[in-house]
Amino acid sequence: MSDYKDIPSPCYVLEEDKLIRNLETLAATADAAGVEIIPALKGFALWGVFPLVGRYVKGAAASSLNEAKLIAEEMGKKAHTYAPVFREEEIDSILDCSSHITFNSAAQVRRFLPRLKARRQGREISWGLRINPGYSPVETALYNPASPESRLGASPEELEDLLRDALPEGLHLHALCESEARHTVRLIEAVEESFGEILPRLRWLNLGGGHLITRAGYDRELLIRSLAEFRERYPNLRVYLEPGSAFAWETGFLRARVEDLVRRGDVETAILDVSFTAHMPDCLEMPYQPQIRGLAIAESAGSGTAADYRYRMGGNSCLAGDVMGDWLSPKALSVGDPIIFEDMIHYTMVKTTMFNGVHHPSIGILASDGTLRIVREFGYADYRDRLS
Repeated sequence: MSDYKDIPSPCYVLEEDKLIRNLETLAATADAAGVEIIPALKGFALWGVFPLVGRYVKGAAASSLNEAKLIAEEMGKKAHTYAPVFREEEIDSILDCSSHITFNSAAQVRRFLPRLKARRQGREISWGLRINPGYSPVETALYNPASPESRLGASPEELEDLLRDALPEGLHLHALCESEARHTVRLIEAVEESFGEILPRLRWLNLGGGHLITRAGYDRELLIRSLAEFRERYPNLRVYLEPGSAFAWETGFLRARVEDLVRRGDVETAILDVSFTAHMPDCLEMPYQPQIRGLAIAESAGSGTAADYRYRMGGNSCLAGDVMGDWLSPKALSVGDPIIFEDMIHYTMVKTTMFNGVHHPSIGILASDGTLRIVREFGYADYRDRLS
């Protein structure tokens, strides 16, 4: 669909063909390595395409009761559920929706393991402990779960203490974020260095997310080889990967529109009908500057040519920092022009807010035959009903 004026603004648009491409890549990688690759809803929870996703995966990863229920109801699968803490009021419902459950601490195991054993009732619910592998290539502290002080995952000493009471059926870890295959290789080495003695006694190992397998240039052969060799060393283990971004990587865009153009000093800002803080929060948190279709990111004040028009992009909230920039345009922008932010399907919709009550983008699915289906529109009632 090339005429963006036919798409309501603002709107997230998932392109089905691109999602299928990623699903096929991930399924082929999993088969070649002899592992299971499942989607993590914390990065991609567009349940309108769960029937399609469910054709390629055997389960999905949840971080809460709500995510586990969504997997059960919309994908028809059992969840691999982990949360930093489980609540007494929710644990039974979580167990009902899960095939695997991972506890974050020995204390949580001791609190809820009797409940799990009582509720198995002839069906399998496998349990594990999240560990801290002591390694992560992630440089942004906000996204690094494996620092020595991290609340996420047990140390080797905590696991050793737990073994006095119970042997986990599996271990779960997470240390990557949009990382390369070489980082997975190092992660496996770190796990073996710190937890190698217990691996032969387990049933499964979950290597978490952050494996950006579908990104162009990712060394899938290295990943496949390292995973296959690991499985040869530990034939007792079923190995899981649960990326969030890889499933939805470059599968769609956020369609926005220029609503005003303001010049302050030497800076001209295009104020849009979307917000970075409310609709693209990772841009400010990581931070990173997204690609805009037809525009070039201005690397420095002197970049571009005399024919380029330079714009900063501004969100429609009152947050002073709700801006991003700058970009170079081959032509002058006008009020009403579409602005297409690329790769805005993963870690966008799952993290949006209604800060300021700004209009929330609709959600659309662009089918393989080129037809656009708007699956969700938001209005005043959605904003009102979040409050009281």
